[in-house]
Amino acid sequence: MTITTPETAGPELAAAADARFEGIADPVEQALAVLRWAGETFGAEFAITSSMADGLLAHLAGRAIPGVNVIFLDTGYHFAETIGTRDWITSVLPITLVNVTPPQTVAEQDLSFGPRLHERDPDLCCSLRKVKPLAETLANYSAWGSGIRRDESPTRADTLLVDWDAKRGMVKVNPIAAWTQGVVDAYIAEHQIPVNPLFELGYGSIGCAPCTRPVAPGEDARAGRWAGKNKIECGIHS
Repeated sequence: MTITTPETAGPELAAAADARFEGIADPVEQALAVLRWAGETFGAEFAITSSMADGLLAHLAGRAIPGVNVIFLDTGYHFAETIGTRDWITSVLPITLVNVTPPQTVAEQDLSFGPRLHERDPDLCCSLRKVKPLAETLANYSAWGSGIRRDESPTRADTLLVDWDAKRGMVKVNPIAAWTQGVVDAYIAEHQIPVNPLFELGYGSIGCAPCTRPVAPGEDARAGRWAGKNKIECGIHS
């Protein structure tokens, strides 16, 4: 098997793969096909990321690529429930956890930038604690995968199954891009996937504790992220 490297991967490879998988009607088979392709194409040079909102993508990746590396950004601001979900997922699924921490602890960042940077400059806080640490980690890989979906927000409506991440110069796969919430719920129920208990407390999307609140009935699932700020993405997917 020939493994694709950064030198041989490119936008053309991503576009051809996306066109190939977009035609698969069954969402589960589509996701597994995308992941199998990524594993066969990139080998150990492929990893997925997980926010540990649930173990859905990790479960799919573990089925398609047993032992796959799963990157978790341990920002230092996570809910205890998120850390517990991470440990739960890692203990029951055939994956390899890659726990990534920022160069500075929260206390060290407070000394450098002042307390509660997340309130005063959330973009900078996300950059320091999520975007830059992920970029440094992904430099060790040729391709990466995420669990973002088209139905999550208007900014994600055009998400491709296989895309070219021009910012990082690598292939990015989004195996469940075409899934709806109904498909997600059915898969989680069928396979008894670990789910972050915060969802039972009214959270629609789970990020760092200081910047995430529960959502009201009828609100968009991501309305609780950076509420009151002119911000809808951390910068990882934009």
